[in-house]
Amino acid sequence: MKLVIAEKPSVAMSLAAVLGANEKKDGYLEGGGYLVSWCVGHLLELAQPEAYGEQYAKWRYGDLPILPEEWKYGVPKDKKKQLDLLCRLMKDKRVDSVVCGTDAGREGELIFRLVYQYAGCSKPMERLWISSMEDAAIRDGFEHLRPGSDYDKLYDAAVCRAGADWLIGINATRLFSVLYGTTLNVGRVMSPTLALLVRREADIQAFTSTLFYVPEITCGGFTASGEKLPDKAGAEKIRMESDGQAASVLSVKKQVKTVQPPRLYDLTTLQRECNRIYGYTAQQTLDYVQSLYEKKLATYPRTDSQYLTEDMQATAASLVLWLRGNTPFGKGCAGEPDIGRVTDGSKVTDHHAIIPTVEIARTDLSELPSGERDVLTLIAARLLSATAQAHRFEAVTAVLDCRDHSFTAKGKTVLQTGWKEVERLHRMGLKQSKTEESEDAALPPLQEGQTFEKVSAGVREGKTSPPKHYTEDSLLAAMETAGAGDMPEDAERKGLGTPATRAATLEKLVSAGFVQRKKKQLIPTEKGTNLILVLPDNIKSPMLTAEWESMLKQVERGGVPAKDFMDGIADMIRALVREHTAPEERFAGLFPDAKENGREAVGTCPRCGGTVYEGKKGFFCDNGDCAFALWKDNKFFSSKKKSITKSVAAALLKEGRVSVSGLYSEKTGKTYDAVVLLDDTGGKYVNFRLEFPAKKGRGK
Repeated sequence: MKLVIAEKPSVAMSLAAVLGANEKKDGYLEGGGYLVSWCVGHLLELAQPEAYGEQYAKWRYGDLPILPEEWKYGVPKDKKKQLDLLCRLMKDKRVDSVVCGTDAGREGELIFRLVYQYAGCSKPMERLWISSMEDAAIRDGFEHLRPGSDYDKLYDAAVCRAGADWLIGINATRLFSVLYGTTLNVGRVMSPTLALLVRREADIQAFTSTLFYVPEITCGGFTASGEKLPDKAGAEKIRMESDGQAASVLSVKKQVKTVQPPRLYDLTTLQRECNRIYGYTAQQTLDYVQSLYEKKLATYPRTDSQYLTEDMQATAASLVLWLRGNTPFGKGCAGEPDIGRVTDGSKVTDHHAIIPTVEIARTDLSELPSGERDVLTLIAARLLSATAQAHRFEAVTAVLDCRDHSFTAKGKTVLQTGWKEVERLHRMGLKQSKTEESEDAALPPLQEGQTFEKVSAGVREGKTSPPKHYTEDSLLAAMETAGAGDMPEDAERKGLGTPATRAATLEKLVSAGFVQRKKKQLIPTEKGTNLILVLPDNIKSPMLTAEWESMLKQVERGGVPAKDFMDGIADMIRALVREHTAPEERFAGLFPDAKENGREAVGTCPRCGGTVYEGKKGFFCDNGDCAFALWKDNKFFSSKKKSITKSVAAALLKEGRVSVSGLYSEKTGKTYDAVVLLDDTGGKYVNFRLEFPAKKGRGK
């Protein structure tokens, strides 16, 4: 028998139905020569730092960097039962091979392989790689199972991605949290993305709006505009000189322009469009399209391609014909669908573009949840638009003269609506009527030398606008291209994160309190802005993270050894810890929620040179291997009815001595003044001794 392991129960049910595994068991299905079970997302996760040593349970500078030699994994309590079941099934004597049926991508590979290795399984492994959950696609996938070894490099890249995120997230988060006394989450993709938002906000705050004035003339049913001027007086002068005067047409230029249809959706462009049209977040869109995929209504969502492969042309053509005859916006199509322009197998890596499946013809879309229906309708409309005729129009530019002042009028005449008609009809069905784009109106027929008598002149006032706040639409676009300008043309992947991870990155920024949503806008909070201030350039640089994404893709393709990638990350972490040993004074007070009673540096450890911080009960070295501690209520000071204050501790650490007045004598019951000396012998407890100042007249 073959054991098939899917990523989710719903996917396992679909696979089992096609394979004939209809007998339900506890946690799996059986039949037709197959056992079909599932993971529930990641059954194994990278272990927390304390798994590598008890000292890592506390956040201390001296313990950094944390660089595990071998990765350890933990099992979430709520997933242990399913993990144990999969281990039993893999060891079942009836099972002679295992099929990886998790999502066909980097993370799906990681989810399965970790379970396979955890179980100590050595049975032959095969890979199911499909882009659709349709029955035909599933059958075809099982007829063409690939050796699991074909995806070893994909697994290597997945391990590198997870490891790099762990190393940077754990070390950088602990480092800057300890330095600044508050939890500051730092991430490989998250921090550069936050930096984009903070930089845009700074540009908006620094922007100074200026007024401008445009003289205009109206004649013959259209308006022509003069040059934009900075002073109102100059524009008014032109208005007065032109008003009521004759204007003549100096030139008329006509140019036929063609706007090609848009490409098909990859995940990022779909998320951007859904945010712009419906206001859905990137995560909401991903959830909706993932559900459509599992319902067999859309193809695999986590793709970065906008093309189809050649073997899909017939399917795409039949889909287009059905959509043309069965959707309101399909009536906007004319001519033969151009499937060829959306087909290019060389531009498809793991998965092709997102399109509907033929199941759409057998589904009552009104029964779908509204979000899923919106997304599926949008995907369908894009398939029609992408295969429709080009949009053609004639652009007209006319230059007029009035009293030696030049005015320009622009207009356009549509010659062939093409794909724009599909878009127009689709938008008509939306509640948001504001999605309609404003277009230049057509100009009346104009000829050179034509004259208009007594034109009406005016002045249009405007002001320059600051950069716009990021929305998820524009931020996803910025993430996709961040750092690309500084990377080689042949880089396999550019930008921050991947289509599959960008939505989660945005959600983390919001949940961590670094970003807030205001309607569609994403605004960095004060804490988020301050975090970017204290982070070094390499941690918040889009270019560096974009380079890592490109290298991960090369690991996946076998062009870069996984060890080289991870060594580079480790070297960067070592340098980061080495170069940041204390908070910068210029950033003091940036974080009002900083916890001084546990994070404020008091001095340098006399034993190891580490940093001593104040805690609730004393002053402790941050080096986990060092036991140095100055207890506030230690026996020596308590017997003298004193405790070690921060100023006393600072003096002892800096000078090794401190003058203390009002020390209590248990023998006499009186108080006295003395110098307390730090007499540390390296034992479990620090020792002290007294030194008395010389009395006047002594030694004479």
